Amino acid sequence: MISIAAAQRENPLRRLRQRHPNKIVFAIALGVYWGLSHVMLQGEGPVRVRVDLAPLLQSPLVLQAHVGGALLAFAIGCVLLAGVKGRAMHRTLGYVWVAAMAITAISSFFLQSINPGGFSLIHALSAWTMIVLPMGLAAARRKNISKHRKEMTGLFVGGLVVAGLFSFLPGRLMWHLFFAV
Repeated sequence: MISIAAAQRENPLRRLRQRHPNKIVFAIALGVYWGLSHVMLQGEGPVRVRVDLAPLLQSPLVLQAHVGGALLAFAIGCVLLAGVKGRAMHRTLGYVWVAAMAITAISSFFLQSINPGGFSLIHALSAWTMIVLPMGLAAARRKNISKHRKEMTGLFVGGLVVAGLFSFLPGRLMWHLFFAV
């Protein structure tokens, strides 16, 4: 008879979740994005990706800073989630990631085109980002790695992946930059 502890050790999915929790979250986020983009475009034919930066270059500077900060934070976040933690490179990239997230969150308060004259739910996410960023940094400095991992992964998924999914909806600027025909 096999014990429960031995059965849990033998479960390969459990070992994967324990060793690479961030990679699983990232893979799920990419899968959700791919699925949503294909469901929403089912009647429009195949998606053709082409990059046209003209709408972004003609937009206000605050929007350019917001998009630049978000793209930089997303790229660095992917590297941080996939790479080795705790090394000097992780710390250096982490500080740049925090700065890019702060620029993205702060600049979002000046973007009110979805709800003219007011704030939307996405602004609440930006406010939450500005609260959790210092908490995640403090957790890392106190060597509370599990809290640091939880807060920073949550910011990556909620503040970048989920918000990014909404920015790529048809009719939004990012949609026109990449998918408009």
